[in-house]
Amino acid sequence: MSEKNKKNRKREKKAGLTGKIFIGLILGAMTGVIFHYAVPAGFVRDTVFVDGIFYVAGQGFLRLMQMLVVPLVFCSLVCGSSAIGDTATLGKVGVKTLIFYLSTTAIAITLAIGVANVVNPGIGLDTSAIEATDVAIAESTSFADTLLNIIPKNPIGALANGDMLPIILFAIIIGIILAKLGSRTETVSNFFSQFNDVMMEMTSMVMYVAPVGVFCLIAKTFSGIGFGAFVPLLKYMLGVLLALALHCFVVYMGLLKIFSGLNPFKFLRKFFPVMAFAFSTATSNATIPLSVDTLEREVGVSRKISSFTIPLGATINMDGTAIMQGVAVVFAAQAYGIELGIAGYLTVIATATLASIGTAGVPGVGLITLSMVFTSVGLPVEAIALIMGIDRILDMTRTAVNITGDAVCTTIVAKQNGALNEKHWALNEKHWAS
Repeated sequence: MSEKNKKNRKREKKAGLTGKIFIGLILGAMTGVIFHYAVPAGFVRDTVFVDGIFYVAGQGFLRLMQMLVVPLVFCSLVCGSSAIGDTATLGKVGVKTLIFYLSTTAIAITLAIGVANVVNPGIGLDTSAIEATDVAIAESTSFADTLLNIIPKNPIGALANGDMLPIILFAIIIGIILAKLGSRTETVSNFFSQFNDVMMEMTSMVMYVAPVGVFCLIAKTFSGIGFGAFVPLLKYMLGVLLALALHCFVVYMGLLKIFSGLNPFKFLRKFFPVMAFAFSTATSNATIPLSVDTLEREVGVSRKISSFTIPLGATINMDGTAIMQGVAVVFAAQAYGIELGIAGYLTVIATATLASIGTAGVPGVGLITLSMVFTSVGLPVEAIALIMGIDRILDMTRTAVNITGDAVCTTIVAKQNGALNEKHWALNEKHWAS
């Protein structure tokens, strides 16, 4: 069999897996709704299926993906930064990436506040109709401490705890040194390169069970959320979803077209399976391996760029979370009759943007950092309890937006640094069209 036929077969196999993941997503949602409304509560539904099979299989798959994140990200960053080699080029990529991430986060929360003031989610709300739950309050961290926390006191401890920013810094430093020393560290360079290949192969193995894992995660979520829980908060949900859609399809795609010249519709078609996967897992970190692989295979982005920008984005680029926080601030202010004013909204924009730096890419973390934003403008933290019941479905949606922003930034940076294979993009586009 020729090398070209092998590549085509591999691509078709991955395209088939993508379809299965999407089918698992749809079937999981349908199964969850049926379980919630048609299957009577009891031992079989709740213990055997929802908290048994669905929970164990779904969380088991999620842990398999999370198992891959730290070693894969570390090795990818070492290989990527050593491949870039030139520290000036690496610095240029880093600066562009940081500016993009922080700018889009500020745009996201500004957009969210504007949309929320049009939708008015908190006006006329009967808070007694909403079931409140306990709220976890985050401790505020100064900007200086946030910067210092990037430097690991113990790199091994950072790797063990999954602290992504210290891991990223340590890996980049190692990669730069390997590039500087050249042939003197050939054995070490080969080790990281070969171990990175091992982790990519392990990723492929784990992804074979992705359709089942996605099905169980979604079925568990929808079996516990009834449509009745949404009714009192429909305007809040509408505000969040509208702002997320505008940011994803207007802001991101507009930036992609302006700065890379690529067709946004083609990009969305290629990257949509990753968005669906992120929706089902609700965690940016677990999506890192699939994002890097899809950007290389379908978009043509070099791994030496994506292995740097994607892990960094999963850590500091939380535009979807910022949007939720912007709408939640307006919702709480209106529900409790508190006037924030221009100064209050500017404080919210600054606080939410800084709070996104170093936020863990795990499910539900947005609600914890939201307490910091509420405290900064004097809103009652208890208001967060009003929206916690429906946050899971919104968390899934904003995670899909977060990872799309990471991918758009990566594609733009790759294009501007000559690390985007446009022939590969066109070849894969022909494959999808055929």
